[in-house]
Amino acid sequence: MASLFTRIVQGEIPCHKILEDETYLAFLDIRPINPGHTLVIPKKEIDYLFDLEDDLLSGLMTFSKKAACLIQQTMPCKRIGVMVCGLEVPHVHIHLVPIFDISDLNFAKAKETPQEELAQVAKKIRANQV
Repeated sequence: MASLFTRIVQGEIPCHKILEDETYLAFLDIRPINPGHTLVIPKKEIDYLFDLEDDLLSGLMTFSKKAACLIQQTMPCKRIGVMVCGLEVPHVHIHLVPIFDISDLNFAKAKETPQEELAQVAKKIRANQV
């Protein structure tokens, strides 16, 4: 069965896209730690980060950098924290989280966010694309 993220890529489940190309997708987490918390995935369904082919892994990091720059231009924060847990969904994903302090990278702080609020955040971030 397709992962939740594959279903998002296929358009079966809606998301708030931040950035997309033919290989990767960045979209807002529906349970953000902080506003702007974004997930970056390869469109190809692979469960474990270190099972990615080298070019797909390096491309994922380069794409994540582009998404992080957009988020940082838009959301108030000191930095964009980066986390890879890899256990929540069996599909490689990188968490990009606007942070002020290391303690911000705590999933206990994540909370369900209304779709309208996510839509507004996504719109603001996308507006910074060149």
